[in-house]
Amino acid sequence: MKKLLLVVLSLMTMMVFTACGSEKTTTSQEDKANSEDKIKIVTSFYPIYIETLNVTKGIDGVVVENMTKPQTGCLHDYQMTPADMKKLENADVFIANGAGMESFLQDVIDNQKNLKVVEAAKGIELLADEHGENPHVWVSVSNCMTQVQTIADELSKLDPEHADAYQKNAKEYIAKLEDLKQDMHNQIDNLPHKDIVTFHEAFPYFAKEFNLNIVGVIEREPGTAPTPSELDEIIAQVNDLQAKALFAEPQYSSTAAKTIADETGAKVYTLDPVVTGENDLDAYIKAMKQNALTLQEALK
Repeated sequence: MKKLLLVVLSLMTMMVFTACGSEKTTTSQEDKANSEDKIKIVTSFYPIYIETLNVTKGIDGVVVENMTKPQTGCLHDYQMTPADMKKLENADVFIANGAGMESFLQDVIDNQKNLKVVEAAKGIELLADEHGENPHVWVSVSNCMTQVQTIADELSKLDPEHADAYQKNAKEYIAKLEDLKQDMHNQIDNLPHKDIVTFHEAFPYFAKEFNLNIVGVIEREPGTAPTPSELDEIIAQVNDLQAKALFAEPQYSSTAAKTIADETGAKVYTLDPVVTGENDLDAYIKAMKQNALTLQEALK
């Protein structure tokens, strides 16, 4: 009798554990299925991340991840890491600025054959000088709007189920950017002085949009201090300015700008190209509003 009781208890225990194991397996499979149902979007860096977040906000099943850290800045010479490659391997769509900003972009296209790649700057007329084409298109509010619409259009093709939501979000965000652009014109257009010296080559599109004249650039590439002859040239340019103002960027050291300021009596201000920031849907708008206020103060 005791043996029979032990056998029954053993069978009951096995049934309980089997049932638990079965439930766990089913849950795991459901989680996997749910994960596979999601549209996984990876963006190259911060400004594209903010644009994409606005296009995809509130859409179930769409996940957006930024490939680089929020404080990375521009990607001119960025080297991809194994973690970056892992993110792209698990992604459905990679949204980049393009226009030469991501030096590694062609490698991604060549090596990730199943990955859909969207270049947000596609179709935007690029400005160029003796150093080549300038990729900082998003610093113009008008170009930012174009990028937002491009992202929405491309995602609508790739994910037609959510096309209406992408377009609705893009329309709402572009309306906010239109208001921003008009407000900035009201603040900047009638300023008495329009000549500026910027930190690096991030602002030509911004200057074109708001009729500013960039007469000098402190560092062509961040981290490459001006040579003595370049420094002398910039000092001469600043001395010729009616409004003696230099514009540094919050992402980089302002040492060179302060050196020039000491030599010329110019004041150092900050203009933000919005290449870093917080995880905030309105981060670009807030930064641009502050840029307008800064220009009002510096060029009055």
